[in-house]
Amino acid sequence: MNIGIPRETEPGETRVAASPDTVKQMIGKGLTVRIESHAGEHSAWPDAAYTQAGAEIVKRADLFAQSDVIFTAQPPDDATLDMLRSGTVVVGMLSPLSAPERIEKWASAGLTTLALELLPRITRAQSMDVLSSQSNVAGYKAVLVAANHYPRMFPMMMTAAGTVTPAKVLVLGGGVAGLQAIATSKRLGAVVTGYDVRPEVGEQVASLGGRFICVEQEQRAEASVYAKEMADDYKQKEQALLATHVPLNDMVITTALIPGRPAPRLIDEEMVRSMRPGSVIVDLASATGGNCALTRPGEVIEAHGVTIVGTLNLAAGIPADASHLFARNLVNFIFPMLNEQGELMLNTEDELVAGCLVTRGGEIVHPRFSGKEG
Repeated sequence: MNIGIPRETEPGETRVAASPDTVKQMIGKGLTVRIESHAGEHSAWPDAAYTQAGAEIVKRADLFAQSDVIFTAQPPDDATLDMLRSGTVVVGMLSPLSAPERIEKWASAGLTTLALELLPRITRAQSMDVLSSQSNVAGYKAVLVAANHYPRMFPMMMTAAGTVTPAKVLVLGGGVAGLQAIATSKRLGAVVTGYDVRPEVGEQVASLGGRFICVEQEQRAEASVYAKEMADDYKQKEQALLATHVPLNDMVITTALIPGRPAPRLIDEEMVRSMRPGSVIVDLASATGGNCALTRPGEVIEAHGVTIVGTLNLAAGIPADASHLFARNLVNFIFPMLNEQGELMLNTEDELVAGCLVTRGGEIVHPRFSGKEG
């Protein structure tokens, strides 16, 4: 079976879907690996690193003509769709929830598509979980971005000239990205506070050295790995709580996302206005509208003396490690599906396959997108 790794063409996308290590693993399974020339250059993997691992370097047109399976960090654009053969299996981060209009095109092109963002959140899927691996990188990068824009230092320093007080960081959202942001901020010497709608997250925040705040309520939020849309009375209490704490912090990192929905609005303009000049907001939810009312997706702006960072795809800001983790997710997903001959066998009775399979044989098969859900 032939695996193809294209060079990503999405603006700002620096990741690649294979590392030299995963190339060696795939070849060890009897697979042929072809990589588009310069696909890994942003991740510090020149073509020579792949050829030494056993891959063949080819041109883009030849890659798509010769591949049975394509690994990708971004969904195929229209130009790529025109080059893909009918029957090709495309595996990767395909963004079906944020851009469902693409799915019809995949079906029309005869592609079998497996969107790893849709993996069920079960123990067996942890090593394949692209959302967790990339959120970890994004949470770390968010703190570095905040530090770069912040006009002061993170840690407390006692010097002969006087004492520098530590920065105060508020992290909204206690998922993978939020917890990594808390841990990284703490390592840099900041005083850190974490907020989440799920009270049980408090233990994790405390274990990382942060203080936890949440809205007190009689009916607790249902335990979940994702944020959920909350009732209006909760939102009012949430806004009152955040309006108290946002002005007390120098940096706010927002990470709250609801799959398939616009990002929940957590910070309004008045909260931004209440922050002291030089403060920074890094909005990891900018791609789905932002947690801050003033965020402009893809831009870094200043409003009321506060820098608001709406940079998209922060994981791509650390491409070598982000690609390394993503490539491992892909092989961990695909290897259990190979038979003894190295052929891909899609067992739709397996909940991991069924959860990710969006199109097959010219049809949309995932219940969420085919209209057959429920």
